[in-house]
Amino acid sequence: METITERSDEELVARTDRLIAELSSTMIRIEGDSVAAAVDDALRRVGESLDVDRCLIIECIDNNASVDAVFHWSRPALGAAEGETDVAPFKALLDGWHGPLDVQVFERIPEDLPVDVLAAIADDAVPRIAMTSAAVVRITVPGIDGLTCLMVVGLAAGHRTWPAAVVERVRLAGGVLAAALARRRGQQVLQQSQLEIARLRAQLDDDDAQSAAAPRAPIAGFDEIVGNSPALRTALGLLQEVASTDSTALLLGETGTGKELFAKALHMRSSRRQFPIVSVNCAALPPTLIESELFGHERGAFTDAVAQRQGRFELAHRGTLFLDEIGDLPLELQAKLLRVLQEGEFERVGAARTRKVDVRIVAATHRDLGQAVSAGDFREDLYYRLNVFPIRLPPLRERREDIPALVWSIIRKRQRAMHRAVTRVPQTVMDALQRHPWPGNIRQLENVVERALIHSTSDTLVLVPDDLEEVETTAVSDATSLSAIERAHIEKILRECGWRINGAGNTAERLGMHPNTLRFRMKKLGIVRSRPVPAPPRQPQVRSS
Repeated sequence: METITERSDEELVARTDRLIAELSSTMIRIEGDSVAAAVDDALRRVGESLDVDRCLIIECIDNNASVDAVFHWSRPALGAAEGETDVAPFKALLDGWHGPLDVQVFERIPEDLPVDVLAAIADDAVPRIAMTSAAVVRITVPGIDGLTCLMVVGLAAGHRTWPAAVVERVRLAGGVLAAALARRRGQQVLQQSQLEIARLRAQLDDDDAQSAAAPRAPIAGFDEIVGNSPALRTALGLLQEVASTDSTALLLGETGTGKELFAKALHMRSSRRQFPIVSVNCAALPPTLIESELFGHERGAFTDAVAQRQGRFELAHRGTLFLDEIGDLPLELQAKLLRVLQEGEFERVGAARTRKVDVRIVAATHRDLGQAVSAGDFREDLYYRLNVFPIRLPPLRERREDIPALVWSIIRKRQRAMHRAVTRVPQTVMDALQRHPWPGNIRQLENVVERALIHSTSDTLVLVPDDLEEVETTAVSDATSLSAIERAHIEKILRECGWRINGAGNTAERLGMHPNTLRFRMKKLGIVRSRPVPAPPRQPQVRSS
């Protein structure tokens, strides 16, 4: 008679075979930065299909000399971070792997681990091994010199035997995931080779005395950032210095100077580049939504929370979180952000459970945070936490020599979609563009060049008549009039309500806003109650005799 365990193993093998077939067809189409997230998800599905508690992949390069990447999954109740404690013993197992077989099973851990593995790791690390029983498969990837992957599945409590059919499914699943990691590795090697070629070409250009007057080549690896000016190269040099570390970077610059582009360039040159970069604009969200956006929320945490939602910190785990316009973050959320930066811990809105996250912060602002601290609008301790490595992005008026390269870059990007074929920019047009002060920086330059492309019907770029003068005056006039109308209306309702914001029939209700949103708008528009509304004079009491 067939036992329950045998029937269970047969069902487990059947569903895992279906999963491996699905992964084989989907993983082969995933490339580049998407591979890491796909492997994380695949580990979860493999673990659930095999009915284990943890799955781990260690990607080693240079013939196991170093670990290039680690991917691990744990059942949510166990905590994902604990899986990292298994890296040291299983890496030691790979270093001392003996014999031709690519499979090892351990019914009891640490008792069954080889003596040389236990000797290779610290004594205090042995009790912290998260798996108590495991099946381990070594995968040597053909065609990629020096790349080996170790696939491990195991239990977090108790012991079990590992039937040959189950171990074979571990090997097959590991092979699919290792092939995806090998493709990613090949793409990284190709990209590094291209960057090295670009660096060598730039070095040859700099060493060539005949090209002394020619524009200097951009720093290799920042192809999306156009320009050769000293101011830009200084900023890129600082970016290159901090990119390889995990330190917090603070990008300072006017609106339109390309802070998000710099943040992405920093992320792509960091060790976290295989994981996502997640962006959030602190100024674009009302105060009532920022906490939920950053930290997520549980179902039922507030009226519209119909489902559980991950916040930006969770989405950026092991990657980079770009906090744009950090100077506009409300004071009440600055303390919570400081806690995450210091402790790596937070709670979702409506939850009591503390979560841990590993995120590198890149913040940006156009405001003077030092002045904001003095004015009481920004926490001093958060300011010092963010201001670890400030990088000032130069405005366009300080890098006018980059304007010709920027103009041609914009033309090349936009003209095909606009059905234009511009091959000539007259010197008079380029001179006019280089003389302009560009208060809107590169974003304003892009708009002007795009309008010129629309206006140009031949191969020569023609500016819209008086466009440069109208761009500056119209933008300021429109912004001023719109702000003035909004400010005047809010101040009128505030006066009518005695400057009371909360409560029935008061300013927020009459404007149809949440009180915190109204406070946010008042702060943005600079609306301040100059003096208290004087109480009506007290009339002397007249006593009748």
